[in-house]
Amino acid sequence: MFPDRVVSGMRPTGLMHLGHYHGALKNWIRMQSELPCLFFVADWHALTTHYDDPAIIEKSTWDMVIDWLAAGIDPAQATIFIQSRVPEHAELHLLLSMATPLGWLERVPTYKDQIENLANRDLATYGFLGYPLLQAADVLIYRATQVPVGEDQVPHIEMMREIARRFNHLYGKEPGFEQKALDAVKKLGSKRAKLYAELRTAYQQDGIAAALEQAQAMLDEAGSLSNIDRERLFGYLEGSRKIILVEPQVKLTEASRLPGLDGRKMSKSYGNSISLREDPESVTKKIRTMPTDPARVRRSDTGDPLKCPVWQLHEVYSDANTKDWVMKGCTSAGIGCLECKQPVVEAVLAEQEPMHERAQQYVDDPSLVRAIVADGCEKARKLAQETMRDVREVMGLSYS
Repeated sequence: MFPDRVVSGMRPTGLMHLGHYHGALKNWIRMQSELPCLFFVADWHALTTHYDDPAIIEKSTWDMVIDWLAAGIDPAQATIFIQSRVPEHAELHLLLSMATPLGWLERVPTYKDQIENLANRDLATYGFLGYPLLQAADVLIYRATQVPVGEDQVPHIEMMREIARRFNHLYGKEPGFEQKALDAVKKLGSKRAKLYAELRTAYQQDGIAAALEQAQAMLDEAGSLSNIDRERLFGYLEGSRKIILVEPQVKLTEASRLPGLDGRKMSKSYGNSISLREDPESVTKKIRTMPTDPARVRRSDTGDPLKCPVWQLHEVYSDANTKDWVMKGCTSAGIGCLECKQPVVEAVLAEQEPMHERAQQYVDDPSLVRAIVADGCEKARKLAQETMRDVREVMGLSYS
């Protein structure tokens, strides 16, 4: 079995805001210390909707990477790279497109949604239709086992799994596969070979998932096997195909609970966002001028925190005592709206302070960011090339 690996990417939209941090980056930061992670700038994906105006992509890319580093993505733990600098993504995308049914792309729910939401743009292009397939290539090329996504992206991961399964079915039919698998079983030694056969039968005939997991764990520990024999035996466990592309699992992430300044979803297009590295004076002004419960026209009017966008920020940033103070003070007119907002101002500025500190060295010396990305691209490309060697071989394109 291939090692556990996490892959995730973002389209370069420029400076990140606090919604990005609470919705995705905090999760990335946690995962980077648990598993090998690859995080990439999806600049080719940016072209699917902005192919006619690519000028902003480069600046947005570097702004976004600095924000990742400022937020706490650690290049010593995670690999940071740019999609277009690993051309194997495009090659795998092309090869997968040869065998992916058109209907699979047309049925992706977000395809129709975005066509409707972006009606002002000409999106009648293959690039836009095929972006879920490019997305699949982005993940499958690293044989990722986990992809952190929100619920709206689950259909994309399911399609990735179908594509990997179809590819393995079409091209995993290695000549003499079964005999080669049986020969590999003998290399396990008589005791392990017997156990492998029993577990394979238990899984294939009785559908016992625990038997599959036990057999996979045994193969992981078998030092007597070459990598190619190990892959054959993993494939033989599940059927009669060699596993070339791994079916990734969904790593479901919680939706961000951080709203924008007006109570709607935080978005630059709504003009209700706070950037990760925004100037403290600007942050303070934005929060102090936030709309509040419309019932509180005068300082002496009582209010209802549940009808106030500021309360939603307290839900994220304030402890139980502060929230209790807000609830009692607002409903009794014991505190004014500016008093209510002050703990949020302080909490947001405290959250941003280390981000400013981490970012400063990269702002002062952009070559540091370039070096991190260059190193990440090199690491990512080596992994991608390993996968593509196997893909080309099974598709008869190796010409060795």
